[in-house]
Amino acid sequence: MDSNLFWLSPDIFAWLRENARLVAFVLILVPGLLALVVERLTRGSLSQGGDASEAVTVSAPPLAEAAPVPQPPAAPVPKPPAALVPQPEPASEPASEPAPEPVAEVVAEVIAEAPKPSLRDRLARTSETLVGRLGGMLGGRKVDADLIEELEVALFTADLGVATAESLLDRVKKEATGADAERVREILHDAILEKLLRVEGRQVAPLADGPHVILVLGVNGSGKTTSIGKLAARYAAEGKKVVLGAGDTFRAAAIDQLQVWGERVGCEVIAGQPGGDPAAVAFDTVKAAIAAEADIAIIDTAGQLQTKKPLMEELGKIARVLGRDLPGAPHETLLVLDSNTGQNAISQARLFTEVTTVTGLVLTKLDGSAKGGVIVGLADEFGIPVHFVGVGESIEDLRDFQAEEFVDALFGEN
Repeated sequence: MDSNLFWLSPDIFAWLRENARLVAFVLILVPGLLALVVERLTRGSLSQGGDASEAVTVSAPPLAEAAPVPQPPAAPVPKPPAALVPQPEPASEPASEPAPEPVAEVVAEVIAEAPKPSLRDRLARTSETLVGRLGGMLGGRKVDADLIEELEVALFTADLGVATAESLLDRVKKEATGADAERVREILHDAILEKLLRVEGRQVAPLADGPHVILVLGVNGSGKTTSIGKLAARYAAEGKKVVLGAGDTFRAAAIDQLQVWGERVGCEVIAGQPGGDPAAVAFDTVKAAIAAEADIAIIDTAGQLQTKKPLMEELGKIARVLGRDLPGAPHETLLVLDSNTGQNAISQARLFTEVTTVTGLVLTKLDGSAKGGVIVGLADEFGIPVHFVGVGESIEDLRDFQAEEFVDALFGEN
């Protein structure tokens, strides 16, 4: 049949019916071929640097997955000689840490190596208040009635105490009338030194059959607990075994403070509950000191008792308890006083000495006080030796009191 005539034939629909299979095959095959051609053209354009975002993707029939290409086996890598293979280093044993030094030895080393400022420097404020005023007032004058009157005012306002000031003034009147100012200075120097030498104390050695018990008194804020810590450090540095008793149970901060000192110094601290019985703590401290064969037991006491009756009752109870297991205890009773309080320190000493026997004084904060002259009044009025003076914050700043050294520093002498 002529193709041109075919397309013009009115029987086209009849022909399509007769050749339906051929028509269906063409309709299925031609789109697939067209899709394959478009896909190949698209891939070629992408491989030549075309923008993937601009390529048109047309779905195509899935193609058979290509079989993997077999790879040649890898050539074996020769092993290097054993001598060339790096061997792991043997694990080194950790170096043993040196044993920590005993705390007492560390404290002793600190005290020995610490610079020790001169007492004259630490007493500069007191010296200026007492001796400096005298020097400015005397100024090369002769001792007459007017000068005696001025000297009286200076002595009575120098925190020496009324009785001490009167005795010093009487001696100047007797020995320096008509003399020059230098003589007044010499008389005061010698008179003050004599008062302090009369009561200069010495440290009592621990008893052979038990610990030496030290009871420490003082009002809150006087530096009592800190002084106990420094005393413990001093004794520990001397090789003595120390036990501390936190008997100030009315103040939780005092218990904590003493425990900190115990850790720092390396000594045992016996403590009870805040608000507990101070006498029970004192009793437990002595028992612990005996069991540990300690050389020294230092017991703190409450410092807020302001009236005589409860103070007397509490201290009496503690003294009885201490002597129950250790006859003669307490062997020392130290009263700690703040030098800055001046005349109030004398009032405190009067209260404590009325209710218990005080065997020694500790004067704190002398380095920051202009009222250090109170130490003369305390020794003169109460006849109690001064055992220690505090002239700074460090452990080594709690020093043994030496009368000559103190008076020389007070008068600015080497």
